[in-house]
This record gives sequence, structure tokens and C-alpha cells, in this order.
Amino acid sequence: MELRRDVFQAIADPTRRVILTLLAIQAMTPGAIAGNFDSSRQTISKHIKILTECELLKQEQNGREIYYHLNPQGMKEIAEFIEPFRKMWDDRFNKLESVMKNYKSNK
Repeated sequence: MELRRDVFQAIADPTRRVILTLLAIQAMTPGAIAGNFDSSRQTISKHIKILTECELLKQEQNGREIYYHLNPQGMKEIAEFIEPFRKMWDDRFNKLESVMKNYKSNK
């Protein structure tokens, strides 16, 4: 059985979250990604490797260049985990809104 890195540990790092945000906008080469940070290219390459191992990024060869782009399917695990919390907060805000409307109408 092949083990892969934990996706939640991967997104816990702020640098990796920025990389995901950058690649959500457009595919980029490792050099272009590294250009957005003060860190060394080696450090950014390690972050990219972790995100790729977690299947949050995919790489695509285009001539001599390798481009990385966000893998939306890899984000599914994160979205499924967050969904119950989103629903809980939506319910709470809806209840608060209802209370506030009742409060205003009783004034």
C-alpha cells in the first residue's frame, strides 16, 4: 500500500497556501513560483514536491518547461472536511439574522 502525505499537514504551511493561491489563478513554472518568495528556489521546490505528493498540484511538461497547476480534485478532501463546519456557521448566522430582524421590529 502506497502512503501519501497528509493533505492537512501540507496546507498548514503558509507558504504552501500561497503557492496554492498563485496556482489557482494560473499555471506556473517552479522559477516563476519561487519569484514570489524571498526563500531559495530549493525551499520552494520542497514545498512544491509536498503539494504534488498530496495530489494538490499536477505538473505538465510543455517543451522544456514544467508547469504546475492546481488539482481541483485534490482539494476535494479538504472541501469535504470543511463542509459540515460551513453549514454549521451558515445556520448560526441565519439564526442571528432572524433574531436581529425580530429585535428591530420590536423596537
